[in-house]
Amino acid sequence: MSRLAPNRLSALQVKNLKDGELCDGGGLWVIARGSSKSWAFRFTSPITGKRREMGLGPLYTITLAAARMIATEARIMVSQLRDPIEERKTEAAALKREAGLSFQQVAELYITEQTPGWRDPRAGDTWRQSLSLNVFPIFGDAPVASISTAEVLAALRPIWATKTETATRVRGRIERILDYATSQGWRKGENPARWRGHLASILPKPSAVAKVQHHPAVERQDIARVMAALASAGGVASQAVRFTCLTAARSGEVRGAVWSEIDLSAKTWTVPGHRMKAGREHRIPLSKSALAVLEAVKPLRDPRAGDWVFPGQKRGNALSDVGMSKALHVAAGTKGVTVHGMRSTFRDWAAEETDYPRDVAEMALAHVIGDKVEAAYRRGDLFEKRRQMMDEWSRVTEGKTIQSSKAA
Repeated sequence: MSRLAPNRLSALQVKNLKDGELCDGGGLWVIARGSSKSWAFRFTSPITGKRREMGLGPLYTITLAAARMIATEARIMVSQLRDPIEERKTEAAALKREAGLSFQQVAELYITEQTPGWRDPRAGDTWRQSLSLNVFPIFGDAPVASISTAEVLAALRPIWATKTETATRVRGRIERILDYATSQGWRKGENPARWRGHLASILPKPSAVAKVQHHPAVERQDIARVMAALASAGGVASQAVRFTCLTAARSGEVRGAVWSEIDLSAKTWTVPGHRMKAGREHRIPLSKSALAVLEAVKPLRDPRAGDWVFPGQKRGNALSDVGMSKALHVAAGTKGVTVHGMRSTFRDWAAEETDYPRDVAEMALAHVIGDKVEAAYRRGDLFEKRRQMMDEWSRVTEGKTIQSSKAA
């Protein structure tokens, strides 16, 4: 291939080049690879002494005249002992700094800083997954300083009516990240994700569009039959469902239970605050039936593999939620019930068939007392009354007819 004297290429030569390279002189080359044609500047770096090639752009955007001008500027840099490629990188970095951190970068900083203080150690991953699915594809790469109401609505509107609970959580996460950015001086002005006084006037109330989903529960009259079927099945999942029913606990609390939380002599299960929805330690009295479940699974105890009360099929893993659901469906003979629904079965029994005060049942379910004044004065956990109630509930699940103590 022959090198031509400077500025010897014509527009026609450039246009007709099929495959190969032509030099315009002074380090400027046109390169053709099939239907693709582009400009390149080749030079010896004054910093490293190595040959380098800097792309200048495709022919359909850069004309011959424009390419010659860019090459001339690059040659001047080389003559000044500056590397054009490094200069370009420096300029790009400066532009990026001027634009500021992206929303995704700020979100990652916020999550990293906040995770140690969050009760659930998995919360950080939950935030990342939620934002990656619903927010980052919309404006994750945008400078955090430029996020406006339009971007926030673009992320929320597609899921506001169909996935309302998710959408409200996403909105709250966006708001907190933007507040964090403002506190760091990375953006100014009002928070476009704020609900009160802003998005509330644009989007319908979540309560107006959300579909209330109740957890289908085993009927009170059928609970003894289902519990008997679970007892006959005998598997770990079936025993875990029985324990869930007998303690009125959440399935996640049962699946995550470890033996160090159980005091067999005191007949008590103490769930630490970091595993509770309300973030507070919860003591649960264990009835004879609940203790029998624990005795049945005790031979499976493996302190070196998690020490789970209800271990999963894979060593070291806790029992899965799916496994519990399948066990219940088989025992009930229908997929129309949920493990969580057993809490509703217990609550209905306590309300309709006993005279236990509402607070006793609510504390058994580890619900937060709604009235702040009442909560402030009721510092106890009504443990002994709850023990009496759970003993009665245990007998009900066995199909025994009892005379409630009508506790006051």
